[in-house]
Amino acid sequence: MDPVEEYLTLLAGTLGKISRQEVWSAIEVLYEAWRSQKHVFIMGNGGSAATASHMANDLNKFTIVEGLPRFKALSLSDNIPLMTAWANDSSYESVFSEQVMNLLEAGDVVVAISTSGNSPNILQALKVAREERAITIGFTGDDGGKLKDLVDYCVFIPDAYIGRQEDGHMILDHMIASILRKLIAGEIEPIPGRGEK
Repeated sequence: MDPVEEYLTLLAGTLGKISRQEVWSAIEVLYEAWRSQKHVFIMGNGGSAATASHMANDLNKFTIVEGLPRFKALSLSDNIPLMTAWANDSSYESVFSEQVMNLLEAGDVVVAISTSGNSPNILQALKVAREERAITIGFTGDDGGKLKDLVDYCVFIPDAYIGRQEDGHMILDHMIASILRKLIAGEIEPIPGRGEK
């Protein structure tokens, strides 16, 4: 098979297996964060850090509807001086948890993006977030690792290949931001309980 066709076929198969209920749960949590004007903190390592930055960008800018409140989203992967200070002076495991301790308030939302679900700095930050009574969402892949048991809501990309997991996470970002904008604009109505566990 042509390798381009093969990749696209495999990706389409993976996307088709994403749980719609899991996605709706994430949308509902983020929509409520917007309604309540809570903060949304997003984190990830490597390619997932890029996705975290992209998601913060889309929540803050793409969802704007004139005359209405805006999202308050921040990528914890973006402040390189602060991250390297914590990594150098404490440990790399603390680069997100220390930021969470500075910024998080009860009812805020933390989105953790990790293909393995086992990144120590992500797990440590999620533990702090739970202690501070945040609502937590995980974007992960394959079996979800330890992350799946530390978050309130989890969206899995059911594929063992990291590249397609990361593709899936970017698609989740664009899909979620697009639907949130429609909800904010009143173009679609929220359906209570659609994303219930």
